[in-house]
Amino acid sequence: MSIIEMKEVKKEYSLGETKVHALRGIDFSVEEGDFLSVVGPSGSGKTTLLNIIGCIDNATAGSVKIHNEETTAMNDIQLTYLRLYKIGFIFQTFNLIPVLDVRENVEFPLLLMKKFSRDEINKRSDKIIDEVGIKEFIKHKPAELSGGQRQRVAIARALITNPDIVLADEPTANLDSVTGEKILELMKELNRIEKTTFIFSTHDPDVIKYANHIVKLKDGSIVN
Repeated sequence: MSIIEMKEVKKEYSLGETKVHALRGIDFSVEEGDFLSVVGPSGSGKTTLLNIIGCIDNATAGSVKIHNEETTAMNDIQLTYLRLYKIGFIFQTFNLIPVLDVRENVEFPLLLMKKFSRDEINKRSDKIIDEVGIKEFIKHKPAELSGGQRQRVAIARALITNPDIVLADEPTANLDSVTGEKILELMKELNRIEKTTFIFSTHDPDVIKYANHIVKLKDGSIVN
């Protein structure tokens, strides 16, 4: 069963007089429980593709469905619900909240949901913080962490809600090879146990080998 379907998806940006074609008619679907890698050189459209799937950006044309629902027809409230309850994000730039410590950043999505007790929030955050290996930094603010540590916080925050889909833009780019491998093993384990669908972009062949399926992008198009 397809959890994501994209048909003839295009994305154009205007840079002054110039039109940039970030995506040029993308057609593909993702099966529920897949572990899929989007690969391609810088500027190929990987981040744009993930942002459109995650409802962070809008397609210029085409159809995008998640759980068979057309996201391009959703209003802001519906899109906010989808992003909060169904999708986890791991950004290249971390997107952590500077004034919050590690625990507060990780548990933030659960607070927004307003449906978990304090005990349940503590239990979930303790578990995921331990699993990504940042327990000793729990009271640190983002500015006090290395790039790799911040990435692990971002990964914990994305996974804490047990989302149906996790979108990861270069998830191991700021990690050393040992930590990166541990994170990928954790993702693979969640994929196996929870049937979470993972879509991640990468340049790294060591990351690509974990994927069940690979989508190759070049100049905004899928290539064989």
